[in-house]
Amino acid sequence: MGAMLKLVERNLHEVQVGGNRLLFHIPSSSLFASDELTGNVIDALRQRDCSPAELTRHLGSRFAADDIGETLRELMALEVIHDGSPLTPEIGLQRVAQTALDTVVLNVNTGCNLACTYCYKEDLTAPSAGKRMSAATAEASVEMLFAESPAAPRYNIVFFGGEPLSNRPLIEHMVDWCERRARELGKPVNFAMTTNATLLNEDLVDWLDAHRFGLAISIDGPQAVHDKNRLTIGGQGTYEVVRKKVDMLLARYKSRPIGARVTLTRGTTGIEAIWNHLVNDIGFAEAGFAPVTSGNVSAFNLTPEETATVFANMKALGQKYLAAALENRNIGFSNLHQLLGDLHEGNKKALPCGAGLKMLAVDHQGELNLCHRFTGSAVPTFGNVHHGVNKAALHDFLSQRLNRADTGCAACRIRNLCSGGCYHESYARYGDPAHPTYHYCELMRDWVDFGIAVYSRIMAENPGFIDQYITPRKGN
Repeated sequence: MGAMLKLVERNLHEVQVGGNRLLFHIPSSSLFASDELTGNVIDALRQRDCSPAELTRHLGSRFAADDIGETLRELMALEVIHDGSPLTPEIGLQRVAQTALDTVVLNVNTGCNLACTYCYKEDLTAPSAGKRMSAATAEASVEMLFAESPAAPRYNIVFFGGEPLSNRPLIEHMVDWCERRARELGKPVNFAMTTNATLLNEDLVDWLDAHRFGLAISIDGPQAVHDKNRLTIGGQGTYEVVRKKVDMLLARYKSRPIGARVTLTRGTTGIEAIWNHLVNDIGFAEAGFAPVTSGNVSAFNLTPEETATVFANMKALGQKYLAAALENRNIGFSNLHQLLGDLHEGNKKALPCGAGLKMLAVDHQGELNLCHRFTGSAVPTFGNVHHGVNKAALHDFLSQRLNRADTGCAACRIRNLCSGGCYHESYARYGDPAHPTYHYCELMRDWVDFGIAVYSRIMAENPGFIDQYITPRKGN
């Protein structure tokens, strides 16, 4: 009779798009069109376990035996079906034995000239009390990066704060220093920064442009929305000054696209109106939205109902994105853009992001933090740039998050795209950065299904959009 074949439901998720049946292969985050034979095999095995011979007899009146055998071999290779032999261990059950750092985040100043009411930064201070990183610490941070990953093809230096431009002299020093050291190593170096834009001027913009900074501007939308939370230390709204600075920036900056980063807090769910203002009225290349559901100040967290509304509104904007993509236009919705990139590349994430694995954040004392969100928090650091990375502690932490046993992530269909969610959100909500975020899992699963449907339509009707807009984004 032969070995009995079983369907491995935890490795398989099907999505209907129009009349098409798509197979999302969960272990590899890859998407396949399910032909009639594949669909019939899956349906038969959903009814009961069968031997190859039984399947061939059952399907033999409609399909050739050789085709049935080939389909079974393909599905077994994907481990969508199996014959009882051991399955390949899930990536989430392996231990981190080494990291591959290519990015360091320099928190150049704890001080900020604004007093945004929702700010998550636990080490944030007023400008007069700002703790500035020294040149010696910044240089040691980058030397550590070079030493830890000598084989990295390129290095990324991110300037963060507070408001990073409040320590402009250090940024300018480090760009010159890093470019000289990178030339000595024969490696390219990229620079990036998130800024509130208030300290920009024409000379500074031209300098940033000359060094091809990747820039993200923190702005929350039209004036009424932005001025709710993004205030000066004196309590005044900042939209007017930010808008003037951004208009100047976008008129002069030519080397790379500039995106807007939007924070969504309680009472703010109007995704489309905010996107329209930032992209169409102001002229940002794209806008990305960060819903606050586990912030330090609970009054700013979206309610469960508002969170559901945000995801529904993201899908509504996603429909506009799809319609534009089919006309070969990119409307700059970065949340969906990122998801489509992950699906196209078949990204399978054992961990939610590169924090600790490819990136570490350095505070003003040189302490190594998991990411910039953790500087000043009670979470233990992972060494110091002057003494090296505490690899044992870092590997232990990452391995703890990798292990999905006894968690809701173990069989989740988006486990290799979400990977348990943001470390800092876990820390803020549960007091443990290794704890998965469970509070909007179903919304995330629905969002990924929506992304799969959008991706399949684009690939079927205008695949050139992916080559023109999605693939090159990695190089921006």
